[in-house]
Amino acid sequence: MRTQVVIIGAGPSGLLLGQLLHKAGIANIILERQSGDYVLSRIRAGILEQVTVDLLHEAGVGQGVDAGGTVHHSIELVFSGQRHPIDVHGLTGGKVVTAYGQTEVTRDLMAARAEAGLQTVYEAAQVQPQGFEGDKPFVTYEKDGATHRIDCDFIAGCDGFHGVSRASVKDMVKEFERVYPFGWLGVLSDTPPVSPHAIVYGNSERGFSLCSMRSLTRSRYYVQCPLSDKVEDWSDARFWDELRRRLDPELAERIVTGPSIEKSIAPLRSFVAEPMRFGRLFLAGDAAHIVPPTGAKGLNLAATDVKYLAGALIERFLERSDAGIDHYSQRCLRRIWRAERFSWWLTSLMHRFPDTEGFGQKIQEAELDYLVNSRALSTSLAENYVGLPL
Repeated sequence: MRTQVVIIGAGPSGLLLGQLLHKAGIANIILERQSGDYVLSRIRAGILEQVTVDLLHEAGVGQGVDAGGTVHHSIELVFSGQRHPIDVHGLTGGKVVTAYGQTEVTRDLMAARAEAGLQTVYEAAQVQPQGFEGDKPFVTYEKDGATHRIDCDFIAGCDGFHGVSRASVKDMVKEFERVYPFGWLGVLSDTPPVSPHAIVYGNSERGFSLCSMRSLTRSRYYVQCPLSDKVEDWSDARFWDELRRRLDPELAERIVTGPSIEKSIAPLRSFVAEPMRFGRLFLAGDAAHIVPPTGAKGLNLAATDVKYLAGALIERFLERSDAGIDHYSQRCLRRIWRAERFSWWLTSLMHRFPDTEGFGQKIQEAELDYLVNSRALSTSLAENYVGLPL
């Protein structure tokens, strides 16, 4: 087989890249080691920056987010038992974020790819990018007991943190990482969100909490927990009780509880791999960087990578220019590090660390008090939250 671009990974970043390339007339094949059902079963982020929403429209798959997304104009911070709104819309000149689950984004992109008759190989085993340091790259994989080879012009590694793409260049990357000493216990429930037009971040002596939504009838809640905890340690009743204890009394009273339909504990880390281009192999999304979910930047950073990469490849094929390709890594990393800074700052501000008892907790509360009473700092938070300009 031969194609112009092989995309490794059929998550939202790989599917979005494939759709943008297809719209530009560039042939591509996607390889995914899991099944399509498995990909759709992964519960991930659900807050989209305007840049990401615009990119979905550019790819021709914006109908879903228009119909099912919920616009958020503000966020709310809870500390010292009180809730404080941050008018994101007003502080950024009218910008907003949209609640729309990653599963829905993935489903929309899968449907568009199937409708266009584009090739995606699911359950492709032993995927291996090769020859990318020269001018004749190719990818091999195993399927149905046979080994297959796809020759191509470029390879896009969109296969996540544990994927083969970054592993293939492990001797050529410099990695930067911070692992946080706690995790997030997340619960998904078919209950109306406690705040349908805002995301609520809580800082308390008991730890961090987050109230968000997937739709007007489905909510996603989190509480900070030790990494040593197990999901089975947390009954639904214990979770709801703990969440209420970390919020202000009025909000705690408004929470509608129900059985969890998904419950998991996720560790938090900040991670960046540099560079993101290796000859004719490019890294994008979680293959190159991870942010703590506190700032809702993971999916949005991946979409930005894809925007830059799609533009660079389109420029290469249609205009015979290598300018976009040559500057891809530099352009992505500048935005990535700014998002990493914001996510680290918000994580540090809202969570209870081993050294935040007593003095540390009071310092957090003082900074939060300054934040909600300073238009300048509130504006900085709002600008980063909705997404910095490209």
